[in-house]
Amino acid sequence: MSLFLIKGSQLLLSLSILIVLHELGHFIPAKLFKTRVEKLYLFFDIKFSLFKKKIGETVYGIGWLPLGGYCKIAGMIDESMDTEHLSKAPEPWEFRSKPAWQRLIIMLGGVTVNLILGFLIYMMVAFIWGKTIITNEDLPGGYEVADIIKPYGFKDGDKILEVDGKSLENIIDISKHLFLRNVSTVKVEHYDGQKEVLSIPEDIGIQMFETGNMLPFTALVQPIIDSIEPNSPAQKAELMSEDLILSVNNVSIIKWQDFTKLVKESASKTIDLDIKRKGRIISKTINLRDDNTIGVSLMIPVISPTKLRFTISESISRGYDKAYWTLLDYISQFNYIFSRKGASQLGGFGAIGGLFPPTWNWQGFWESTALISIILAFMNLLPIPALDGGHVMFILYEIVSGRKPNDKFMEYAQLFGFFLLLILVLYANGNDVYRAIFG
Repeated sequence: MSLFLIKGSQLLLSLSILIVLHELGHFIPAKLFKTRVEKLYLFFDIKFSLFKKKIGETVYGIGWLPLGGYCKIAGMIDESMDTEHLSKAPEPWEFRSKPAWQRLIIMLGGVTVNLILGFLIYMMVAFIWGKTIITNEDLPGGYEVADIIKPYGFKDGDKILEVDGKSLENIIDISKHLFLRNVSTVKVEHYDGQKEVLSIPEDIGIQMFETGNMLPFTALVQPIIDSIEPNSPAQKAELMSEDLILSVNNVSIIKWQDFTKLVKESASKTIDLDIKRKGRIISKTINLRDDNTIGVSLMIPVISPTKLRFTISESISRGYDKAYWTLLDYISQFNYIFSRKGASQLGGFGAIGGLFPPTWNWQGFWESTALISIILAFMNLLPIPALDGGHVMFILYEIVSGRKPNDKFMEYAQLFGFFLLLILVLYANGNDVYRAIFG
């Protein structure tokens, strides 16, 4: 099965689950408050439906256009732009006849379901699959740090001990913390064993975003020898696999790139190496070949993550924390959209599909579904007419002012919101197409 079909089928299944449950979040309180629901649809049924069946006063169906779904509540000015009811007196079973507090609950139902669903999925994932983390012990060489953060005191070989006074359970989260969470201080242990608390500027996230360096910390590759070419200078000097190179021509090194650079740029045809072998320091003088190499290859580090398992009570706490921070991190990330670069990176269904794993993996599927659920909750709560947040905004205005917005105003507001959303959808998916073609 192609990558497109694998990701596409996961996206379709995920959206189907999320849309149905979101619309049920409106449907159930509407029914509880004795409000008539005319339609409950998965996907849009422009011109025709793939399936529909009327049960009681509600038509349940599946549309052919997988761009969302809807719950059509009687007496409500919504994206369907059905305003025929406005010319008639309000009926007691219509949305417009209900008290403001009931209408508010109905409109908040979908967002509430998305948030609860995100929490429940994260809780389930924690209980069934646990959590895979990387600790400092799993990265014996520490981190290689990008130039963007070296001015603040970070050095190659650093280990992250604390962020704002708290230790990180998963140390690879350091980049996410710097980008999204207004970090003030980071405590590190340098390669020489010295510990230091570093101050972080407030705009570090903006710097990372504008330079495109979203992962300023990567696992450092230590200069450890894997294999030695036969009859090479390294073999003649009796270098061995697993030797750790400490220095080249008395220049201390901590990563493989430093070793290859110093050897390649050596002006002399001999180099002095200090190596560490089974706890002993050994010095070697080695003749270089004509191409300034000695015939050794790098030992690729194997990172063995730590697996955590949780009880059901621990999973509840873990699920809540994950959902909470996912929402807050997304809100922080959303701020970058209002820059030129952020707008250019806005994505549509292609970007959403990219969240799913390249092979069918249930853990990855459910984690991506939980993330999308929380994103949908936040996006739907934006105060844009035609979104739940737009309806909530007008209902809150009514509650505070004691005045209901004019029906004609609501009609025009919904029309404006619909076209605004249409433009955003076309723009976001256009970005996907552009990136697919031009990279």
